[in-house]
Amino acid sequence: MAQLVSVLATNANILTQVALPSYNYKNNGDDGANPNANGGKSNAVPIQTTSADLCYINVSGKQYITTHSCLQQYPLTLLGSPDKELYWIPELKSYYFNRNRDCFESILTFYQTGREFRPLSVDDEIYEAERKFFRIEMKARAQETAVSVGDTADAAPICCDGDWRTTRKRVHRFLMDPRCSRWATAWHILDIVFICISITLLVMETDGNVKNAFKEGHAAYNYLFGLNVLVIAFFTTDLLIRFVTWPGLLNFWKNLFNILDILSILPFYVSLIAEAFEDDNTNNPTEHEHKSYVVLRVCRIFRIVRVFKFIRHSQDLIMIIKVVGHAKKELCLLVLLLFIFSVSFGSLMYYIEHQSNDQFSTIMQGCWWAIVTITTIGYGDIAPATWLGKVVGSLVLTMGIVFLALPMTIIVGKFSTVYEKEKGKE
Repeated sequence: MAQLVSVLATNANILTQVALPSYNYKNNGDDGANPNANGGKSNAVPIQTTSADLCYINVSGKQYITTHSCLQQYPLTLLGSPDKELYWIPELKSYYFNRNRDCFESILTFYQTGREFRPLSVDDEIYEAERKFFRIEMKARAQETAVSVGDTADAAPICCDGDWRTTRKRVHRFLMDPRCSRWATAWHILDIVFICISITLLVMETDGNVKNAFKEGHAAYNYLFGLNVLVIAFFTTDLLIRFVTWPGLLNFWKNLFNILDILSILPFYVSLIAEAFEDDNTNNPTEHEHKSYVVLRVCRIFRIVRVFKFIRHSQDLIMIIKVVGHAKKELCLLVLLLFIFSVSFGSLMYYIEHQSNDQFSTIMQGCWWAIVTITTIGYGDIAPATWLGKVVGSLVLTMGIVFLALPMTIIVGKFSTVYEKEKGKE
């Protein structure tokens, strides 16, 4: 044991990270002010961290220096509880843990910032084992904070001025994180059920066998209309609660899913207003009916947006959207190559076939044929008739295979890199 302590002490001297005295600025009259502002003049009083508050932690020979007050913010964790005293070694004058160093740096970051970042070089199972050992759980916070899921919202600042802000944070987390409680899970399941009902009603309205049931006068109209009202009422309630509890009014409008939710329920209210004013215009009923018909058709198109509400409930889909955003340069390259090839080969096929083949009467039809051929879909609605056109068609088909292979390799590589990085953040 003495030999082990001696070796650890030697390694600790080599690997110790020197920690300079840290200062917390206590500002008189202006919280969070920059002490260097106003030409270097400030009322902020620096409070130096005392040596008694310093905490020395040795992880497999590498020593870390932090403060007891930083660790005690999370009293339910191992380092924030008195249980860490079991790992105190007097010879080292530090707490010793024979654990993974890379994982511990991420865990220490959690105590300092409140956020976790899994190292990319560490396997998921290893990191979860380290989290379990140090008892790192979001519920271990000594103070409730607003946690966003999938970057759906920015975390709200901690504030203890009143019960309303604490309640707002809890309600917001209830709506955004189905893992925070059983009731939150039930709410999200109910939301998915209503989305399925809404999409089912949207599809049924176009079916020839049942679409008459959605017209006034039919026996089932009242039941179907009532079901639609119930669905819209649930969506509206969910949207209003999120609007009230969202951390920052501007952040609410920046979130794409909130805009999609508004567009999904807006057609219902617009159609009600259009029907309410239908009987008011008696001067020119034909023109009024035409305008109402156009409004209703536009509203029905926006109802398709309800399908995208499913994305909110899938973190993997949200991550894929982020990855697509990071790979936009590669996707633009793919679209550019498709445009160049389709215009080139479409124009060439037009000049070869337009005199003997009515299917290639314009360059636009030639471009359509080129796009279908390059992407290896081959609808068969347009086909070359001359032998020279068939030779060019074979060339285009071969180029299409190369066209899909080269850029897709770059896109898949970019996708894998960004996906692993986003997964690590999660």
